[in-house]
Amino acid sequence: MSAENQSVPLNLLLSPELNERLEQLATANNVTKVEILQKSIALFDVVFEAKAENKRIGILNQDKQLETEIVGI
Repeated sequence: MSAENQSVPLNLLLSPELNERLEQLATANNVTKVEILQKSIALFDVVFEAKAENKRIGILNQDKQLETEIVGI
């Protein structure tokens, strides 16, 4: 088994509210809570890399105009 395919156990304590939101996201996207957390980490990594390159993160509307800038991550 390659190092990429190995799993590392992780204990995680969440508030009931955060766990409920995680459940909702997983159910709405037909994925597991683990997959939501993995995608969240991947997105955080994109933000981290963009910030390192002095770029900004935002949400654009259909006309490609900035509607929301994401800050504080």
